[in-house]
Amino acid sequence: MSGRLSYHGGCAAEDQVAAHYRVQGMTIAASRWRGQSGEIDLIARNGDAVVFVEVKRARNFAIAAERLTSRQMARIYGAASEFVAKEPAGQDTEMRFDVALVDGAGRIEIIDNAIFH
Repeated sequence: MSGRLSYHGGCAAEDQVAAHYRVQGMTIAASRWRGQSGEIDLIARNGDAVVFVEVKRARNFAIAAERLTSRQMARIYGAASEFVAKEPAGQDTEMRFDVALVDGAGRIEIIDNAIFH
């Protein structure tokens, strides 16, 4: 039961973050996009730029931030590379890697350019 609740809570957090990006004027290109390298929680478009978003949910922002591992960052980069390969500019596509933290009260904190390669 706990795993299912966690999954649904994560999906709800991703939906909430997607709505936040839409309010900022972005469009959501994909949700839970899966490539051979792994899954990306959200992919947004900001003009010609593609924004890859990892959503982390926990009781508070600090705990949520601690849940992003170097292995996950490598997976996100691999999947992002697969995604932009199909974009008109390919690997030259302007990209940004954000982390969206969601706390137990449903508050969102977006960290732009949080993941560096």
